[in-house]
Amino acid sequence: MVDLAEKEMDNPTFRSDTVLSDVHLHCPSKRHLMVRLNAVGQPVFLSCFKLLWSTEDLASGKHVREITTGREHQCRSGDELWDKDRSNIKKEGELNSEGVEALLDDDGDVEVVRRPRSASDLQAEGLLRDIVCPAILMKGEEDAFEDEDQECTCSDVVKIEHTMATPLEDVGKQVWRAAFLLADYILFKRDTFRCCSVLELGGGTGITSIIMGTVAKRVYCTDVGEDLLAMCEQNVALNKHLMESGGGEIKVKELDWLKDEFCTDPEAPYSWSEEEIADLLDHCSVIMAADVFYDDDLTDALFRTLYRITHNLRNSCTVYLALEKRLNFTLRHMDVTCEAYSHFRNTLNDLENLQDGKMKYTVEPIKPDFCQFLVYERIEQL
Repeated sequence: MVDLAEKEMDNPTFRSDTVLSDVHLHCPSKRHLMVRLNAVGQPVFLSCFKLLWSTEDLASGKHVREITTGREHQCRSGDELWDKDRSNIKKEGELNSEGVEALLDDDGDVEVVRRPRSASDLQAEGLLRDIVCPAILMKGEEDAFEDEDQECTCSDVVKIEHTMATPLEDVGKQVWRAAFLLADYILFKRDTFRCCSVLELGGGTGITSIIMGTVAKRVYCTDVGEDLLAMCEQNVALNKHLMESGGGEIKVKELDWLKDEFCTDPEAPYSWSEEEIADLLDHCSVIMAADVFYDDDLTDALFRTLYRITHNLRNSCTVYLALEKRLNFTLRHMDVTCEAYSHFRNTLNDLENLQDGKMKYTVEPIKPDFCQFLVYERIEQL
């Protein structure tokens, strides 16, 4: 079966509704082969995502290594290099009396002035080269990474099982950039989340909940679909050692936004007990969701679920939402648009303007210029 799967991955066939993960863009070609098949026949990869801070240093507050986002707001001493580069660009790009013609070469082509590469750019490039390393995982081979990559130590690596391509309804099995962005923010503001009780909506592979579990007291990682939740639970088990120092706990549970109640069926594998529901409503102070705003109906359902849960919480709560604005050219507009994001913003505005005499929501944007703690491509659309 593995031979067949590997052969299929060498010549993949994509349907019109196939969605590719961001992660597949960064796979070294020599490690692109598959793995095993999940319950519905999809190839599953085990990937190694590097932390720039080890969990021991996170606990002690010691800085081991960090890279910045490349924006003007820097988190380390690269400000001087960046300011110097900007002055060089201005000096080199100034037009003389002949105007634009001064920037043309002998053939009449425009010579584009580029920012000189600084030491920080070269360092970041070196870190980003091996972003993810999918390893061939056989059934029962839980320690695949020990033989594949001796440099990946337990304290600075997050291991995630995921797929590379799925139909739209299974995109939760893939890894998306906004999950990394939210994870970065959690590590950047770890004192804010320390010892909190947290609910994640649409947890998918569970990577954000796992990072939150390194600082929070308890995390309820929720999604829908037994196959997806089983993958998420496996990822929690793979990274259990990361949460040992902080004593955090992650519970994988089903939460369907299209239903008005928690699943309490004792026969369902990821159902809620009455004690767990009571614990969530009594102690939850943080709700988070990453890259779940891609379908208008699901966006509406999520905000209804968000309102219902926050309405029943004993204490006030902060909700953190992260997403990537995906631009597409549409024939309807004959222009590049981001309709899913527009609908999200409109729904968010409706929630902020809601006046029911019971709840008050305040929306505050967070600039994504904080330090980067996971190695991934942080793009402007996040």
